[in-house]
Amino acid sequence: MRRSLRSPTPPTGERRGRRRSRGLALLAAPVAALVAVPLALTLPGGPASAASSRTYLVVYSGSADAGRAAVARLGGRIESENAETGLAVVTSTDASFETKAGTNAALVGAAPDSPIGYAAPDAAGAAAGGEDQSFTQRERDLSRSGGGTKPGKPSKPAAGAEPLSSLQWDMQMMGATPTGSYKYEPGSKGVLVGVIDTGIDGTHPDIAPNFNKGLSRNFVTDIPTDPVSGEEVDGPCEHPSCKDPIDEDDDGHGTHVASTIASPINGLGIAGVAPNVQLVNVRAGQDSGYFFLKPTIDAITYAGDAGIDVVNMSFYTDPYLFNCKANPADSPERQAEQRTIIAATQRAVAYASRRGVTLIAASGNEGSDLGHPTGDDTSPDYPPSGSAAYPRVIDNSCLSMPSEAPNVLDVNAIGPSKRLSYYSNYGLEQTVVAAPGGDAYDGSPTRLVTNEILAAYPKNVAEANGDIDADGNPTSEFVVRDDSKGKTSYYQYLQGTSMASPHAVGVAAIIISALGHKDPRHGGLTLDPAIVQQQLQRTAVATPCPTPNPYVYPAPVPASYTKTCEGTTRFNGFYGNGIVSALNASRLH
Repeated sequence: MRRSLRSPTPPTGERRGRRRSRGLALLAAPVAALVAVPLALTLPGGPASAASSRTYLVVYSGSADAGRAAVARLGGRIESENAETGLAVVTSTDASFETKAGTNAALVGAAPDSPIGYAAPDAAGAAAGGEDQSFTQRERDLSRSGGGTKPGKPSKPAAGAEPLSSLQWDMQMMGATPTGSYKYEPGSKGVLVGVIDTGIDGTHPDIAPNFNKGLSRNFVTDIPTDPVSGEEVDGPCEHPSCKDPIDEDDDGHGTHVASTIASPINGLGIAGVAPNVQLVNVRAGQDSGYFFLKPTIDAITYAGDAGIDVVNMSFYTDPYLFNCKANPADSPERQAEQRTIIAATQRAVAYASRRGVTLIAASGNEGSDLGHPTGDDTSPDYPPSGSAAYPRVIDNSCLSMPSEAPNVLDVNAIGPSKRLSYYSNYGLEQTVVAAPGGDAYDGSPTRLVTNEILAAYPKNVAEANGDIDADGNPTSEFVVRDDSKGKTSYYQYLQGTSMASPHAVGVAAIIISALGHKDPRHGGLTLDPAIVQQQLQRTAVATPCPTPNPYVYPAPVPASYTKTCEGTTRFNGFYGNGIVSALNASRLH
């Protein structure tokens, strides 16, 4: 059975101890200025030796021919290559290959094609505070089935609405209702939406009708334990190959995202923003929630090759929250690693965008102004113990990938009152639009579950997490069961910018459905990503900065979450061009 992915006592605002996805925010204060600690690198294969062969991702800085020649001179062997993006998978028995690659003019650098290992920080590596421990600890001490306001029963749905629609404040805010956008443009089967995440439960009754199994791919192999530390990563493999089927999700995050985008109108549970479009699982996330570089790059480039129209990316690429090209706190090898991550991601994103993919991402849950970052004490974030991390002072030259890559549209999260969610990142440089992501403390002195986003939950994960009992009845306030039409399906409440991004993706899918033209290469519909972005921003509802500004969140949110909103009503760092509107997009015909 799949291990529980949740700690016995839930952290603030989240249900399980997920790793690096951007769905489940912690109430920790924004990071303060930090002092750096050097990091030594080891890999899951064990300590380096001249006789052992290691695999790297290498990015060419210029022509492919020059890059290949450089790899050969450095003692590397190219195993596979994407010549169009200048990315190669290289093996080498030279323990210094990564160092040499980082100083070769023909190469951007090299990054290990496996999770980064660890070295324990010394005494100077203690995090520089800033976190309101009393508030955070109180939240972490909440019991799994207590501490929050239990959701009430759903009220009788309106005519033509799904059984749990009364619990979907998010869809009501966006006009995604039977009398709203569903009436004008519920989406077209000719539109393909890729979910780059932990997988999609394609057997879920409220996803299966829109799940495209034929185009779905899994680029991830489960990692049961870290071979160096022995720490559990994904837990025992469910299948002999450690490769999950393309319709399986052993975490639940990807299924929640997919459901928000396109749960069908079928008389079960809920409906998504664009209930008629097709969902494609383009899996890049581990069961544990890590998103390593090669699966992420493979997923993004596959989206371009497969004719996918829009993708959701509610994650950041591990092991660095922020990638800095030349941070003095990092060793030369770590600097080259981060340059490689930036270059590889930017090239993959450009590749997909040129092939008609609109790329939409979650802005992140650190509660930070991304235009003015100051510190990062969470990177590198592997293995799970966090022993690899060391604090760094950072600035705006450091980038979170893929959300800060060109051609990627960042989405901030809002709560039911339309305030910027306490955990949401923001900033004039990065924000494009805002969308419902949930805010458990919006208008409530205690955590209010129904302020979060309700969407599909895989039964296997609910069982593993203890969220349903032997009779299939929910044991958690975060879980809702629906038995409509004699089919049992489960739904869970989550919050985060991970939940905001798929709302914007659903609106983008409506725009493509309404304005798209026939795709001569892949069939179905297609639309230039620049037009999709323009219409996504044009149809959003302009929302001004709050008054007073800076905005101070009411208790119990700590004062450290106070945010300053820059900009005008037409465009600002909280809402970008505004809150996405399914109704406005559906009327573009």
